[in-house]
Amino acid sequence: MRHSGKLSPKYLQYVSFQSQEATVSLFNCSRKLLILVATSSLMTACSNSDKQADLTTDVDATMDSLVTVEWLSQHLDDPDLVVLDCTVLVEMDENGGYRIVSGRANYEGGHIPTAAFADLMGDLSDGDSPFQFAVPTPEQFVAAISALGVGDDTRVVLYDSYNSAWAARVWWMLRWVGFDRTALLNGGLDAWTAEGRPLSTEPANRPAGKLTLALRPELIVDRDEVLASIDNDAVNIIDALSEAQYRGEISMYGRPGHIPGASNVPSSSLVDDAGRYRSNDELSTLFDIDRNTRAITYCGGGIAASSDAFIMTRLGFKDVAVYTASLQEWAADPANPLETGPDLDRTSE
Repeated sequence: MRHSGKLSPKYLQYVSFQSQEATVSLFNCSRKLLILVATSSLMTACSNSDKQADLTTDVDATMDSLVTVEWLSQHLDDPDLVVLDCTVLVEMDENGGYRIVSGRANYEGGHIPTAAFADLMGDLSDGDSPFQFAVPTPEQFVAAISALGVGDDTRVVLYDSYNSAWAARVWWMLRWVGFDRTALLNGGLDAWTAEGRPLSTEPANRPAGKLTLALRPELIVDRDEVLASIDNDAVNIIDALSEAQYRGEISMYGRPGHIPGASNVPSSSLVDDAGRYRSNDELSTLFDIDRNTRAITYCGGGIAASSDAFIMTRLGFKDVAVYTASLQEWAADPANPLETGPDLDRTSE
């Protein structure tokens, strides 16, 4: 049975696909990890400093999926840590519309030291697809991300310069190919610079990694699975676009509205005024559905949807997928149904 996602009272009504897709940042959480120690050598309070250092190393090796500026600053020189700038920029064009540009120039102008540039408009997408940010083949993605230094023995921190939605997309694709030692930087580049941390213009100088492909195909779905899920009460479909786009008041994809039966949890509702994710308690109220059932998120091009999926995964949802082609593909085909109007409360059915 589907339940309606509760909306935050604040949301942003964007007038472009990409500005909506990028309305996500990372929610504020503690970086402290639960430490389970079962070794007899640590049973006394007089353990030496070497043992304390070993314990810290073990904890850091697991790394939370959300890290703070302080954490990253302390671990920036760790030999196994790969930092990737995933920035994509949305700029106004001469006609008052919007255009999407690579964040590479932004990266070259100043980035977090040691970071390489992960190009979502380049080799991390399928350039032959008619849709923006189409997912490449798993093999192509693994080859591209490995070239940036990501390997089985590394940890990865992702960030961007606009609320971390782009970083969330790369995070989701890494999970898709079986790599879990990945985190988002809380607040992204803005949080880093707000604390007066240094920037670098030096390109990353890291050898290619060796990443083993262990595909989880269920994490990314296509149009056919979404269509089959519309009348399936065991699947929850979640629209991550703004409330106005969901209702059909704004149309960015040729036809207005949302996929029938979908509830609306805008990616903008996940963050506070500072651009950080809300507390777990607040976020849990937005996703008022069974955490053990299948959930599919979508948006315009799989960016905002990845942010919703990131949060749902952190909240303990067991079976989340992203429809990465989203409304770019769905709305282009009149055979795919769309409906307008308010969220449908199916709890009474």
